[in-house]
Amino acid sequence: MRLHSLQDTALRYFTAVADTGSLTEASARLHVAASALSRQIAALEAQLGVALFERHPRGMVRTAAGDILLAHARRAELDAQRALEDIGALQGLRAGQVRLATSDAFANELVPRLCVDFQRQHQGVWFSVTVLPTAQVPDTVRQGHADIGLCFSRAPQKDIAVAYRQAAPVLALLPPDHALAALPSVTLAQLGQHPLALPPPETAIRQMMDIVCSRQGLQLDPVLVSNHARTVIQFVVNGGGLSVSSEVAAREMVARGRIVARPISDPGMDLRDIEVQTLAGRHLPVAVEAFLALLRERLPGPA
Repeated sequence: MRLHSLQDTALRYFTAVADTGSLTEASARLHVAASALSRQIAALEAQLGVALFERHPRGMVRTAAGDILLAHARRAELDAQRALEDIGALQGLRAGQVRLATSDAFANELVPRLCVDFQRQHQGVWFSVTVLPTAQVPDTVRQGHADIGLCFSRAPQKDIAVAYRQAAPVLALLPPDHALAALPSVTLAQLGQHPLALPPPETAIRQMMDIVCSRQGLQLDPVLVSNHARTVIQFVVNGGGLSVSSEVAAREMVARGRIVARPISDPGMDLRDIEVQTLAGRHLPVAVEAFLALLRERLPGPA
């Protein structure tokens, strides 16, 4: 059975127009005539007694009522998907999909490893993994485009349920033979005396550093800037200098003895958490719930 067989046609058409902002683009996506889409939306508006879109020469813009209906339509689509997957599980089909939206720090080592381990026990389950800037992860979950969001967070998010949370202080990454590696912790001022690889200014970790540095009148001048976690870690591994990271992003290299991670003692460098996010109020499919359990088990790392 296909997903759309459990969905209301008018809501499917409405969602496509809402997503694209265009009858023409929605028509191409659904392979349905634009006139048919227009009739379904007009019928919905007549039933509800409100306009769902403002019609403009360049497209369709949702009204406040359209925003409310879109949130309902997304939840209905997710519930239909869950029903199909639960029915499949009851039939012993071992089928299902887990859609992940994750920030870069988790995508290099942790997420691929967990997907492999999960599929060894659940071979019918397949994954979709999208790597996004941290700020875009919760919005992707909110829109129903991902079942699970995995990212760093410093503030609550509307319509997002936190399935798991753990502290994620920023750590200094150093070569094992570096002089600072012998210390129990380091400061940003100490790091600034050596060549640095840092994430770009728009990232949460860099913004935390910039705030702390501003309070101290300290300026850090990195020799390498990258939004790719593996790049800055490899900079340290290859002897280029020092960097910063979360524990989870550097976990594999630390375990192999390629780098050393030390706490940064400056106040404010610990004000961040890892969050596993889902859409608030949503009943998750069986496969997604099972993968969530694995995430909760493995995220803390070795004791």
